[in-house]
Amino acid sequence: MSFSHLSHLDCSRCAERYDADEIHNLCVCGSPLLARYDLGSVTVGPADISGRPPTLWRYHEVLPVRERVISMGEGMTPLLPLPALGREFGVPGLLMKDDGLFPTGSFKARGAAVGVSRAAELGVRAFAMPSNGNASAAWTAYGARAGMRSVVAMPESAPLINRTESAITGSQLYLVRGHIGDCGQMIGALIARSNGELFDASTLKEPYRIEGKKTMGYEIVEQLGWRSPDVIVYPTGGGVGLIGIYKALREMRELGWLTGPLPRLVAVQAGGCAPIVAAFEAGATESTAWPNPKTVAFGITVPKPLGDFLILEALYATNGTAIAVDDTDTLATQALCARLEGTFICPEGAATLAAVRRLRDSGWIKETEEVVVLNTGSGLKYPAEVDVPTLDPGDRLG
Repeated sequence: MSFSHLSHLDCSRCAERYDADEIHNLCVCGSPLLARYDLGSVTVGPADISGRPPTLWRYHEVLPVRERVISMGEGMTPLLPLPALGREFGVPGLLMKDDGLFPTGSFKARGAAVGVSRAAELGVRAFAMPSNGNASAAWTAYGARAGMRSVVAMPESAPLINRTESAITGSQLYLVRGHIGDCGQMIGALIARSNGELFDASTLKEPYRIEGKKTMGYEIVEQLGWRSPDVIVYPTGGGVGLIGIYKALREMRELGWLTGPLPRLVAVQAGGCAPIVAAFEAGATESTAWPNPKTVAFGITVPKPLGDFLILEALYATNGTAIAVDDTDTLATQALCARLEGTFICPEGAATLAAVRRLRDSGWIKETEEVVVLNTGSGLKYPAEVDVPTLDPGDRLG
């Protein structure tokens, strides 16, 4: 039995075909490459998968790694019912996929585990990337485990703990007085000067991060008994997870593991950085760079995603939508979730819950529908000050 049924790479725009056993970044046309599999040769089914260890590698036939798995036990995060928030929002069937429990504290470990594993398998020894924080925390950790050197450019305003995670794993970290786009330009220039020594691990500039992220879709469907929910709500910056979930859903339908209509996909952005929302509302197939991007949901501060056309394709194809929420709603919802459900989620995850409330209020989400939101990281990665009394010994409490 083949561990991976990887066949080749396709350009997501021009359909040019590439050999998957060679190192590639973008297509010659400048578009992301997508991994393709010989799905017709996959003979396992849901019953076989159910007996495997509870990691994302349980889906190894549809992952690109042939033999060198770099793992820290990632995958199969809980799909939590949110009954109190569901009552509050008028969505009794509200569920949260909690990827804040991953190694390095965010769902970026999915993409890093698969991306680093495949890069190591292909002979990559060093990589460079821009990051808003969580991606580099994951990639440098898995890179260290694989014995790789890494270089990262990160906005100076990124959360301190992400900076610490990247530096402590031995990465060559640079802080930039600018946004993720500025970091990307600097990393691109460095890679061009490296004479091939540095592999570009930027979002969607290598083909395999998306393959790790797509396991969110596989896990959600499996955890629901091999069926899909009505709606999946995803915090969208670079959008790799949303693109990956859509890819997973289509693969599962082709495999016969999933039947019926696909869930409606929702891209959630911040009011201070909403290029996908603007493009969706205009009926466009690509976005325009957002000027002066800023939001407390730092992970979705991406002014123009490289895969914007793939994000929009997924939204249009599933009758989904895109919505922006402001930072006030995001932070209030983060606190509400902690009070009512006991879960301290990241601002990006809280933005999805704020979006659910608005979509329910507008009638886009119906009371009877089952809705899955993605919490992409732990709230502990974004420490916030709380106002509590400070007493001297012997003072009276209450």
